[in-house]
Amino acid sequence: MSDPVSSQRRELHFKSLDDITADVGKLAMAERDKKLRQLGNWTLGQMCGHLAGWIDYGFDGTPVKFPWLVKMLARPQRKKYIFNPMKPGGRLPRVAGGTLATDPISTEDGIQRLKRACARLKSQIPARKHFIFGQLKHEEWKNIHMRHAELHLSFLRRD
Repeated sequence: MSDPVSSQRRELHFKSLDDITADVGKLAMAERDKKLRQLGNWTLGQMCGHLAGWIDYGFDGTPVKFPWLVKMLARPQRKKYIFNPMKPGGRLPRVAGGTLATDPISTEDGIQRLKRACARLKSQIPARKHFIFGQLKHEEWKNIHMRHAELHLSFLRRD
């Protein structure tokens, strides 16, 4: 049986970090015009804050550490997460709520944070290792964040 929310989600494929910020701009206009439909639990501002938070973790470090066993089991899946669409429902072990950076935030503040994070990632390669996948190339960092944005932003529709 198909999930009604899944069938309504947008199919997205971002080719650049600019594609993310352009899509978010269109979603913000739809929200201002009262034409934004939220298929999941998070607001546009919350999604933008979450995406920005995860980009920034590559530069500033994640607030949690994961056991070496989790890292060793996940690393063979690295290319899957970097180059293929992410599936909804993933949860990080031992993290309340299953993920980080989900605090409520206004749309305007979330978008500004995301724009700053995307600009930072465009111009710099994170010096830190990915919290699970280890050392990544600049294109891999960008790809994983584009896949992450596709997942979350697919739960918002302009009607």
